[in-house]
Amino acid sequence: MSLSDLRTLGRTGVRISPFVLGAMNFGARSKTTHEGSIALIHRALDAGINTIDTADTYSRGESEIIVGKALRGRRDQVILASKFHGAVDDDLTHRGNSRRWIVRAVEDSLRRLEVDHLDLYQVHRPETVTAIDETIGALDDLVRSGKIRYYGTSVFSPGELIEAQWVADRRKLNRPATEQVPYSPLVRGIERETLPIAREHGLGVLTFGPLAAGWLSGKYRIGAEQPESYRADLIPGRFDIAATANAAKLAAAEALSVLAAESGLSLIDLSIGFVLAHPDVTAAIIGPRTEEHLTAYLAAAEVVLSADILDRIDEIVPPGTLFHERDSGKTPDALADPALRRSA
Repeated sequence: MSLSDLRTLGRTGVRISPFVLGAMNFGARSKTTHEGSIALIHRALDAGINTIDTADTYSRGESEIIVGKALRGRRDQVILASKFHGAVDDDLTHRGNSRRWIVRAVEDSLRRLEVDHLDLYQVHRPETVTAIDETIGALDDLVRSGKIRYYGTSVFSPGELIEAQWVADRRKLNRPATEQVPYSPLVRGIERETLPIAREHGLGVLTFGPLAAGWLSGKYRIGAEQPESYRADLIPGRFDIAATANAAKLAAAEALSVLAAESGLSLIDLSIGFVLAHPDVTAAIIGPRTEEHLTAYLAAAEVVLSADILDRIDEIVPPGTLFHERDSGKTPDALADPALRRSA
């Protein structure tokens, strides 16, 4: 495999590289400079990556501004994707999946990115307080107006994916073209239903978190010190190697590290190779913060895992495994909100 081996994005006919450059780490959130981030973007494009994925909530719009600067004079070389839903400032009306916000959010993203259209616009997370008809109707209008070429979803449950397809079909609207989900050797929940649904409905699948939010960086090892992670403060307990709830996950990370070493691979090689080996995965989103990170990812693009290694991974982490609910990308509202699971 190489970055020149383009893959078709679902049924769109659009050809994208097996790596998508994720822009979450560009800007204040990860303390990266505009100059350094732009250099990373240019290096990724020069290496053969032709797709960039960002979101209006990443560093509250700063990521989109950086990507826009980097694409000056190179826009036509890139499949450009962004997302809406999350908070972009402290105004509680400036977020969500309503038509009111979508038509405002897309204009803001286009301005920050310095472009006149997006190739792919994604619902960053589902939202129970907004009818899916409202969201899909607004996105269909954006397609018809030329503001976006396609739209997709991110971290939708199997039921939500099917409902979105059904609503679009019933109303004779453009259907969602893609789904973006977490996937790695440690996070395999989507193998149960999401990937089969994507196959049935022709969805392109963009996966993120190939290193399981750092658990497959090589730092999470039995007997090692607790690794530092800015994510630890965002989701307390999820990255605590001493927590009982993480014992099985830590043991699996250790076993995968050993397997990688025995196979003459880095753990990044093993993880990326695993993700791209699944026939229903279109591309893996990588999120480098430094030149060193990008170098390691680019090297992994050449890795093809043998059937024996893939079988060994299945023995360590059985297909469909999800160690932690939050690893799925979102705790369902029905579980997170007490008002939705208890009577008044």
